[in-house]
Amino acid sequence: MNKLEQLLSELCSDGVEYKKLGEIATDIYRGSGIKREQITPTGTPCVRYGEIYTTYGIWFDTCISHTDVTIINSPKYFEHGDILFVITGESVEDIAKSTAYVGHERCLAGGDVVVLKHTQNPKYLSYALATTNARKQKSSGKVKSKVVHSSVPAIKDIVIPVPPLQVQSEIVKILDNFTELTAELTAELTARKLQYKYYCKKILKEGKSAVSTPIRNLGKWTGGCTPSMAETVYWENGTIPWISSKDMKVATLLDTQDHITEKALERTPIKMLPADIVAIVARSGILKHTLPVAYIPFATTVNQDIKALVTGKSILPRYAYFAIFAFSDDILKKAKKQGGTVDSLDVKAFMNYEIPVPVMEEQQRIVNILNRFDTLCNDLTSGLPAEIAARQKQYEYYRDKLLTFEERT
Repeated sequence: MNKLEQLLSELCSDGVEYKKLGEIATDIYRGSGIKREQITPTGTPCVRYGEIYTTYGIWFDTCISHTDVTIINSPKYFEHGDILFVITGESVEDIAKSTAYVGHERCLAGGDVVVLKHTQNPKYLSYALATTNARKQKSSGKVKSKVVHSSVPAIKDIVIPVPPLQVQSEIVKILDNFTELTAELTAELTARKLQYKYYCKKILKEGKSAVSTPIRNLGKWTGGCTPSMAETVYWENGTIPWISSKDMKVATLLDTQDHITEKALERTPIKMLPADIVAIVARSGILKHTLPVAYIPFATTVNQDIKALVTGKSILPRYAYFAIFAFSDDILKKAKKQGGTVDSLDVKAFMNYEIPVPVMEEQQRIVNILNRFDTLCNDLTSGLPAEIAARQKQYEYYRDKLLTFEERT
């Protein structure tokens, strides 16, 4: 009998009590809006809602952003042990994502962030709130739309198992071991990707007979739209791929999370794009740190936050992808708009950015080299990406199993 089994036998012989978050909360409240232009290099640590999606995991101990508290209307704080929820998002699946703050500074909570105070183990609560069961509760009743919302009452109604603190602590130890191993692999993969981007840019710059060409001249750029979410005829049993920013987290897209129907093509302005295109995210919270770019080998449609490139006859689609990827950090520095609630590109500045374009034969040679690098860093069937994916599945399986108990009656 391991330690967890022993604790459960001694302390939970009649099962574990399941409670609503509203029952375990000592306080729960919304943060106060912090605008992008109010972020400063130093000052009071703060968290804006988009950072919970892009930066923070199960727990964090340091804020990446700061602000001058004197310019914030009705500042709302969070402290060690508090759980933060984000109540505005781009997908039903991710709504009400949460994270535990285990640092020791007093920090500010931004708008659309809900702070939960409690007397439980903060990491335990965060793990419990990431389970499949909790995520289903978070998304229950939410309707797909461009922006999805949750609320304080909805968060209060989420039910999770609440065993004694000794049991919570032991479960956290077990799950922390899983996440630490995955973090080590992820850090190694991140270092490898940085090296890959460096060599990608180097190879492109050294291409023979390359001519600096504005991105706008690579081919035809187009956008898309979102068919009305209220019209089920546009979505129900849809088979046509539809790309949104949540899909743009891989180098080569194999499928989309959402699909639309033939009716959507017939009755809305959305258009089908051919296979072998390049797509970028032009507007999304994930633009803060990187310019998401992906190669799309299948015919698809896109939403209004995506710009897609159908390359001209003299440009290989894979070369265009590698070129935009290699220079993406430089592009973002010159083309990211300042201000506004959602990060976006200055499309004109993006289109005017110049990249090296050699003749077709040289493009193909470069593509052959970089395809091998790409496989090493991004192929989910081999190497580090495959190992990380396997570890993540293993972690999710054991997390859900560890956090499923016989309920006390």
